[in-house]
Amino acid sequence: MTPYRKYLPHGIVLATVILVWLTFFTVKETEFVLVTQFGRPVRTVHEAGLHAKWPFQGATWFDRRLRIYNPRPSEFLTRDKKNIVIDSYVAWKIQDPNRFLETVGDPVAAEMRLHDIVWSGLSAALGTHDLDALVSASETGIQTNDLLAGLSAFTDRAALEQYGINVLDVRIKRLNLPEQNKQSVYARMRAERERIARQYRAEGEEQALSIRADADRQKEEILSAAYREAEKIRGAGDADSTRIYGQAYSRNPHLYKLLRTLESYKKILDDKTTAILSSDSELLKILMRGEAGAK
Repeated sequence: MTPYRKYLPHGIVLATVILVWLTFFTVKETEFVLVTQFGRPVRTVHEAGLHAKWPFQGATWFDRRLRIYNPRPSEFLTRDKKNIVIDSYVAWKIQDPNRFLETVGDPVAAEMRLHDIVWSGLSAALGTHDLDALVSASETGIQTNDLLAGLSAFTDRAALEQYGINVLDVRIKRLNLPEQNKQSVYARMRAERERIARQYRAEGEEQALSIRADADRQKEEILSAAYREAEKIRGAGDADSTRIYGQAYSRNPHLYKLLRTLESYKKILDDKTTAILSSDSELLKILMRGEAGAK
């Protein structure tokens, strides 16, 4: 037996292992495999499990899971020629491995192409709106969700057609202003808030005047009604008083005269009054002799 023949079984085993290794391959749930022959794509395997190919054929694995690309913040120009800084992200995945391999080849190059598409889409979208519409909190401002939905659709169409990439979503993480523009924007926002505050104050003062006028009117109506009622009661009381006095006078004229005289005393005499009366004065008679003087 020659020395080479004793290594022959080992060579056959090694060749068999290599042949099996070159023929069979596995696909995970998170992957798909593109089978190529001399660099030309032959088929794409999407199903997970063990698969076979010709030994002279190659296999390229691609991750089919969703990826998140975070481009660097970029500066854009609005319709009114104001600069704005946008920090965004892109959710994407490989849709067509054949197209992807032919055009970009790897995820790093794919994200560089996505950056160009997203940048051009954002530039076109933001260039059709003024800065006030982008940063305004009022209902008349643009709907950011509609803008981003249109941008996502545009990016998806372009990326799928050119690179075999499916863009699921494009979102803005932060909208900022260049340092040289911040102060002017803040001043404009403060002026807007002050204008709204003045409007609210004017409307409040107008309502306050209306409420005060209504309250004054109701007060005058209540006082007028109360005065009429008081005069009515006072008139009834005076009538009753006159009637009682008349009855008292008719029953006892001297008592009536005495009471009227005493009431006169209350009105004209106090501790600071000095009265000089003649000897035949009715007041002096009553003061001196009481009821006998009134008769």
